[in-house]
Amino acid sequence: MKVTDHTFDIVVVGAGPAGLAAAKRAAESGASVALLDDNPQPGGQIWRSDPAQWQPLLGKLEPITGARVIAVPEPGRLTLEKFDGDLEIGYGRLILATGARERFLPFPGWTLPNVMGAGGLQALAKSGLPIEGKKVVVAGSGPLLLAVARFMRGHGAKPRLVAEQASDAALLRFGLGLVGHPGKLLQTLQFGAALLGVRHLTSCWPIAADGSGKLESVTLYRAGRIWKEPCDYLACGFGLIPNVELPALLGCRLSETGVEVDDYQQTSVPGVYAAGEVTGIGGLDLSLVEGEIAGNAAAGKPELAASLFGARTRHRRFAASLEKAFALREELKNLTQDDTLVCRCEDVSYERVRRCSGWRDAKLHTRCGMGPCQGRVCGGAVEFLLGWKPESVRPPVFPARIQSLSGPRCPRP
Repeated sequence: MKVTDHTFDIVVVGAGPAGLAAAKRAAESGASVALLDDNPQPGGQIWRSDPAQWQPLLGKLEPITGARVIAVPEPGRLTLEKFDGDLEIGYGRLILATGARERFLPFPGWTLPNVMGAGGLQALAKSGLPIEGKKVVVAGSGPLLLAVARFMRGHGAKPRLVAEQASDAALLRFGLGLVGHPGKLLQTLQFGAALLGVRHLTSCWPIAADGSGKLESVTLYRAGRIWKEPCDYLACGFGLIPNVELPALLGCRLSETGVEVDDYQQTSVPGVYAAGEVTGIGGLDLSLVEGEIAGNAAAGKPELAASLFGARTRHRRFAASLEKAFALREELKNLTQDDTLVCRCEDVSYERVRRCSGWRDAKLHTRCGMGPCQGRVCGGAVEFLLGWKPESVRPPVFPARIQSLSGPRCPRP
């Protein structure tokens, strides 16, 4: 049953750090604020199991959890799907804090059970997956690898090694730059102390996952050497990709790195703001300050928003150095073989995809990107491998129940 409910001054989509910070600042102005998230509780990926971090930002707000935005029936209204039905709400201003997801690069065996995203394995462990005593290889690129390895070790798993595709030289330059960011430097040192005895190999990446029925080992490459590393889990992720599907559906202009915003975090659509990783991958501190700027600006407090511009500039410099240090190397394009599945949902091989002229052609002839994930997994891979970007976004933004799409106000796909 569709329930047309409230209209709020400000609706915030996404209850991770950026969304929480935005909602808090907006609510402080006296505006009526709705905070939406598709997870059972706020916090996002980074604070998923740490209420002590997100509860102070939540304040007296009652978030609408377990709710996904699936469509925009008209300007100023959103259609949400919940576990127990669907809901339609209205807004005066909208703040998008939809975050990011992991980028996966296909390689032989990557569809084996127990080959998972680095953040995905961490999330499953936080939700109760038993990992004590399990051998784990963490591979890919970016600081998330160290965070996941530390989490695994702290919860009884046995990290075998961390395989980082970036070079020693790139990481050295990045490390020297941390001198200007004492908090980040301390965090890096803490990671190092927590992972003493765990091999950290640079210029190293997986070229195959091996096993009969499930993962048994991963084949790694480094400086001409190839070897098999026995493991129970491979936690693998090659950076993050902004979740721009909802902004695109709303007509927000996109850049190479995410949603384009002005100084006050407003998108190209008047009254629609964006903050956090959806505007470009920048880390926790940048997400928080962008959320505060967006919340203040949406609430009509431009002077408070402007007072945070300096902090945002500092955090953006760090984000730029992060992006440069962990840029994916060209050699990774050779991981995918002709018979490697690129689209897991529709069982489409790389050979079939690369024969197409672009995303639209691939969808028409192979159904790549047409499965339940709607290109969220294969899209990032194909963008890296072939340079293609999705050409359009249509409702529903996520797979939805038929009854959620049958209401008179819900636009047809």
